[in-house]
Amino acid sequence: MAERTSTGLLTMMLEPTPAVAMTLPAEVREKLAELELELSEGDITQKGYEKKRGKLLAPYIPQIQGVDPSLQIDNRIQTSSQAVLPGSKHNKSRAANTRDERFRSDLHTEAVQAALAKYKERKMPMPSKRRSVLVQSSVEACTPPDTSSASEDEGSLRRQGRLATSTPYQGHSHPAVEHWFNRVIQGSSTSSSASSTSSHPGGRIVTNSSAHAALNANTAATALADLMAHTQLDNHSAPPDVTGLSERSSVHAERSQVASVRGVSRNYNHHTSVMETADGVPVNSRVSNKIQQLLNTLKRPKRPPLREFFVDDFEELLDVQQPDPNQPKPEGQQMSPLEGEPLGVVTNWPPSLPAALQRWGTTQPKSPCLTALDNAGKPVYTLTYGKLWTRSQKLAYTLLNKLSTRNEPLLVPGDRVALVFPNNDPVMFMVAFYGCLLAELVPVPIEVPLTRKDAGSQQIGFLLGSCGVTLALTTDACQKGLPKAQTGEVATFKGWPRLLWFVTDGKHVVKPPKDWHPPVREASNDIAYIEYKTSKEGSTMGITVSHSAMLAHCHALTQACGYTEAETITNVLDFKREAGLWHGVLTSVMNRMHVISIPYSLMKVNPLSWIQKVHTYKARVAVVKSRDMHWSLLAQRDQRDISLSSLRMLIVADGANPWSISSCDAFLNVFQARGLRPEVICPCASSSEAMTVAIRRPPEMGVPPPGKAVLSMGGLSHSVIRVDTEEKLSVLTVQDVGQAMPGAMVCVVRVEGTPYLCQADEVGEICVSSGSTGVAYYGLPGMTKNIFETIPVTSCGIPISDRPFTRTSLLGFVGPDSLVFIVGKMEGLMVVSGRRHNADDVVATALAVEPMKFVYRGRIAVFSVSVLHDERIVVVAEQRPDASEEDSFQWMSRVLQAIDSIHQVGVYCLALVPANTLPKAPLGGIHISETKQRFLEGALHPCNVLMCPHTCVTNLPKPRQKQPEVGPASMIVGNLVAGKRIAQACGRDVGQLEDNDQFLYIQDVLQWRAQATPDHPLFLVLNAKGTVASTASCLQLHKRAERVAAALMGRLNTGDHVALVYPPGIDLIATFYGCLYAGCVPVTVRPPHPQNLATTLPTVKMIVEVSKSVCILTTQAIMKLLRSKEAAAAVDVKSWPTVLDTDDLPRKKSPQMYKPPTPEMLAYLDFSVSTTGILAGVKMSHAATSALCRSIKLQCELYPSRQIAICLDPYCGLGFALWCLCSVYAGHQSILVPPLELESNASLWLAAVSQYKVRVTFCSYSVMEMCTKGLGSQTEALRLRNVNLSCVRTCMVVAEERPRIALTQSFSKIFKDLGLSPRAVSTTFGCRVNVAICLQGTSGPDPTTVYVDMRALRHDRVRLVERGSPHSLPLMESGKILPGVKVIIANTETKGPLGDSHLGEVWVSSPHNATGYYTVYGEEALHADHFNTKLSFGDTQTVWARTGYLGFLRRTELTDASGERHDALYVVGSLDETLELRGMRYHPIDIETSVIRSHKSIAECAVFTWTNLLVVVVELEGSEQEALDLVALVTNVVLEEHYLIVGVVVVVDPGVIPINSRGEKQRMHLRDGFLADQLDPIYVAYNM
Repeated sequence: MAERTSTGLLTMMLEPTPAVAMTLPAEVREKLAELELELSEGDITQKGYEKKRGKLLAPYIPQIQGVDPSLQIDNRIQTSSQAVLPGSKHNKSRAANTRDERFRSDLHTEAVQAALAKYKERKMPMPSKRRSVLVQSSVEACTPPDTSSASEDEGSLRRQGRLATSTPYQGHSHPAVEHWFNRVIQGSSTSSSASSTSSHPGGRIVTNSSAHAALNANTAATALADLMAHTQLDNHSAPPDVTGLSERSSVHAERSQVASVRGVSRNYNHHTSVMETADGVPVNSRVSNKIQQLLNTLKRPKRPPLREFFVDDFEELLDVQQPDPNQPKPEGQQMSPLEGEPLGVVTNWPPSLPAALQRWGTTQPKSPCLTALDNAGKPVYTLTYGKLWTRSQKLAYTLLNKLSTRNEPLLVPGDRVALVFPNNDPVMFMVAFYGCLLAELVPVPIEVPLTRKDAGSQQIGFLLGSCGVTLALTTDACQKGLPKAQTGEVATFKGWPRLLWFVTDGKHVVKPPKDWHPPVREASNDIAYIEYKTSKEGSTMGITVSHSAMLAHCHALTQACGYTEAETITNVLDFKREAGLWHGVLTSVMNRMHVISIPYSLMKVNPLSWIQKVHTYKARVAVVKSRDMHWSLLAQRDQRDISLSSLRMLIVADGANPWSISSCDAFLNVFQARGLRPEVICPCASSSEAMTVAIRRPPEMGVPPPGKAVLSMGGLSHSVIRVDTEEKLSVLTVQDVGQAMPGAMVCVVRVEGTPYLCQADEVGEICVSSGSTGVAYYGLPGMTKNIFETIPVTSCGIPISDRPFTRTSLLGFVGPDSLVFIVGKMEGLMVVSGRRHNADDVVATALAVEPMKFVYRGRIAVFSVSVLHDERIVVVAEQRPDASEEDSFQWMSRVLQAIDSIHQVGVYCLALVPANTLPKAPLGGIHISETKQRFLEGALHPCNVLMCPHTCVTNLPKPRQKQPEVGPASMIVGNLVAGKRIAQACGRDVGQLEDNDQFLYIQDVLQWRAQATPDHPLFLVLNAKGTVASTASCLQLHKRAERVAAALMGRLNTGDHVALVYPPGIDLIATFYGCLYAGCVPVTVRPPHPQNLATTLPTVKMIVEVSKSVCILTTQAIMKLLRSKEAAAAVDVKSWPTVLDTDDLPRKKSPQMYKPPTPEMLAYLDFSVSTTGILAGVKMSHAATSALCRSIKLQCELYPSRQIAICLDPYCGLGFALWCLCSVYAGHQSILVPPLELESNASLWLAAVSQYKVRVTFCSYSVMEMCTKGLGSQTEALRLRNVNLSCVRTCMVVAEERPRIALTQSFSKIFKDLGLSPRAVSTTFGCRVNVAICLQGTSGPDPTTVYVDMRALRHDRVRLVERGSPHSLPLMESGKILPGVKVIIANTETKGPLGDSHLGEVWVSSPHNATGYYTVYGEEALHADHFNTKLSFGDTQTVWARTGYLGFLRRTELTDASGERHDALYVVGSLDETLELRGMRYHPIDIETSVIRSHKSIAECAVFTWTNLLVVVVELEGSEQEALDLVALVTNVVLEEHYLIVGVVVVVDPGVIPINSRGEKQRMHLRDGFLADQLDPIYVAYNM
């Protein structure tokens, strides 16, 4: 390739690199040093020095660099003509390719391909996606699922033979084609895995064509998604690994209704092939196959080596990036500031720009100033200098004299005025601009706002507001096109101040009177105009340019470009700002030049237009961007009869983009034959703040030849310049942007910190000091000081000049011959792990990845986001509309590899969006800051996303190593030494027995009450309307219980287990006591849900079987349901035990009551499904039952005169005890509100509390949530219905989990308006081994809240912090410990007691502990220690029960009823649910809370782990196109707040996460459903 031999390497950079220097023998190094000295003292010429040096190094260089030494010292060629491939090759590639060639470099493309070739293709799991989320891909003629074997556009696969031999569908009967067509017509419900196409009515109805797409997906896409996630790079298909596919299951796992999913247990029946994971876990294969792929990719060693960590006892310190000792460091001398040539003195130079306009307008009125073209390229109007002068005067006069409000002139000199002109009307703009200058107003040119929500428009509004703009000038046509409000006025744009719009067309301006003349003064330091600029973060600043700077800049440009009077110049750039304004509006008037203005709209239609105009008008100068040069290369046909020989200067305005060199070379290559001389290409560098910084001079100025540097990207990432041979893959070829401007001083300073001068071989920010730079950011003095008043200092801190310098935001260095080189911009700078990368370079690499046509119009945005204390690179590309899933996934994986290989940096997130959806900048480019904003807000709506946190995030804290076993004894000693007390606490003593406390059996209490107070009301049940559905007094309850006992006694034996399947009500309570009277053991069971038998009936069946119930007692309605046809579909109805309905029992007394021989006898069984999805029944003895009631009675001060309201499920735990036992024991009246009734009347419970003036009430979290969500906005209406909650002293939430602080607080806040005391709401805590450990009760101190450090909790430590401190987690006390209950905190592993500051398992000892698990599987031994375990040290006698919950105790400053200091128990979470990750303990709820906060559309979230991967499932409450936005946000928030990398993100519909009756998430069910592929996810993302 010609370019390789012609690299004009910079002589300055020919020092042997450090690596070379090390390998040279000492004597050679000595001779080199002598040579250096001779050269520096002038004893030897440069040429002689190079020759001798070359000789000395010749034996060593080739073996090190692998390059012929003659190339190393290659003199720079005058032209860069051979620097590109021969034209023919170029033309061929160009026709097929409409890529953005600004970043084009064949060399770079070749490097990228070479880099990719080195990779063995890694098999990465492809994300799976519900078909409706896919971008519509073209679909071939629809083929039945079992006849085609590859997807429609998979050209690289050998279609028939390959998959036919190993199709996963083999063992199944092929469905008949007719059946298949029927299915298409009925519509198909597509699942993510596309593995089941069911035709049940509940399926989503799909129109014919999309059904085709869906079915096509079902067959081909899935097969290929997994197998062909990537084919080999050279496009030979890899043999498919079919083991990964699940068999097409013939069973449709239908998605149950939302209610059903909330059921208790989910019995998934899956007839699917099962494979095992690495850990031998059998799982359904499809999901797990992908996870396995993911694990395999993660097992590969990561490239960036992990640095040494420093780790405190538990402090999770993020890894601090230690600098690599081998990284290149600058070695050159300190650079000396570069002076441009002095500004020449011109004798008749006008004193200001308006003066120049006045001169030409009066002496040369006919001379052409500006020619405007239409979209066909025809000249529409030529503005002469005379016309410009008179029209500007008219406008100036009108603005100052004819606009007034309340007889005050609207404008006074110095006011700012917005100029809103479209890009195709330069004439009106020029008149308006000079009109403002003549009126001494300050023009602020801005873009035309097209819609009310343009990208960045709000920021422009902010700029106008801060500049105090009240008037906007525009054209008639433009004003008509602006969006209007209803009144017909121009709409006020978001964030904009109120503006008056003034049309500057002829009929609105007035001719000034004869005696009026505009003041034409000498250029002063007053503001001439304000140019807007958008920063990297997206904020818009106004840069003020003074009259004198504007004049000096015109002077400097005239001198540097050698402009002469009446020259013709074509301008393709935006005339409102930067180079387009400086050359095409300002300097042109200074020199009476004729500008041909080419609008952007014409360039879009005809990219050759500017070249044709150069030819037609024989223009001497053209001002373009590299994009325009590239576009013109695409138009082949019309290049024939064009000559560019008139050009003496082709100014490339974005020469500062290092990738412009390829456009320049390619352009020259094609147009040299059309008279273009190589030396007329003049790249220049500029910035809004410093204006023109450097420009390559036209050839007649006798300047040194242009330079070209081939730099190592590795070196540049450390800000060091190292010449590289082009043999290496990662190089950046840059061209110079000429010399500094006349009269300017240029230096290069360090980017961060004090502006020290850089060394000669170091990249830094270029700073300019001259009279022709911007002056300030309008209204921002602080930023102005940083940017416009920098004082560069030498290494010893001495300022280099007394003049302030302006920072240009250009990164570069000064090369030989005082040439300036730019390698990037501050806007595109991304500092990742201490290394600098340039966004443009990454874009170039991504664009060089095959297939190049994949990216739509080359539209790629690259930016960095800050996650976990480092910048992370995000690449967003628009994909072509016809790209398939496989194409995009393959392209993405290649881009990751290319960037990794060439830049040695990982990409954090790569997102693809549909074509034309990224926010656009005014001239059609991508609005980067707006794109970044959308990415961070989750509003980008990508159609594909690939996150690679595993590869990028290398600064995580070190995984925690468990301490070698420290014995419990030494723990205690350690605690004592540290002054920490052992964490134990107890409730008050049970005290003296009262009258009914002598009863050991609850049924005896009922009989006693029936005699003593027969008519005392015990129960009152409310229905949905709030009316009393049924009541029971002591006697009535006793009588009903007797009837049940009579019915049972003949049929059952003493000790038989009886299942009670009743809706919440008095029947349930009566039959419970009936069983006790008859000596049977009752088991309360929630009845099945008639609308949802499929999921709720199996649970009933399971409890009946596991509890060994010999009989079911129920109502007639439920009895029918149990035997119904629908039930038969869910369970085997023939195997039910005897079912009795108790609706119409005969009124007869049982012969005699059963008296248990001992209180230790079993009273009832309590069955419940734990949050981990395990069905566990516990045995409650008579003694425990009575003790439980006594404890609750004492804690809540319950007496017969009290009323309490209960809105709980009566089937298990404390809910059952409060509903069925406590009223009978303590004699108070219970108002029972079945929670199901709240679904139809959310205010039922609160209305009842208010109506009965209840002081104590109990509810569940689900009830509380129903009230907050359902009644949040209705408190006013409730108050009008006289609902008043001021009577409530305690409202207790019954739960077996950590108190949900956010929910209880929002409940208190909402109902505060109805008189609810903020201190009333508290929580309870119970679990399987003891259903009531804590209850707030009526006396005693209020529940306390503490804030703990979440990071310490992960290490099982409790560290209290201030509210609002980072990583703080609020925990609320779980209520007061009940009387008779003792609690201790024990170490889960050593079983020794723990100190106050430790998190451990809560152990409980109390007379009402359950006596053991009741299960049928004989696993009692497994859980024996749950009920009777002893401490391994300390008090080794007490028998404790292990609750399975982690918590801690804390002695508070409060005193309890007995005057002791109060010990508070804080429950943190279930031990079974905790996730062990990186050696630390995480509670799912903490991660879920963070995730739910991360985006407004996340309705619910659940996390679990699978083979060490963290899986996050989120419910999306919004449109499916938002699904992929969530992936990055979820990954970011979990990294930031928990230092964990998310492995898989699953986005599902609302209601998929199963929840039990207590409102707790069933994470294990969810996990099973995920692995069995039954969630029908919208999207599954596997993070790399």
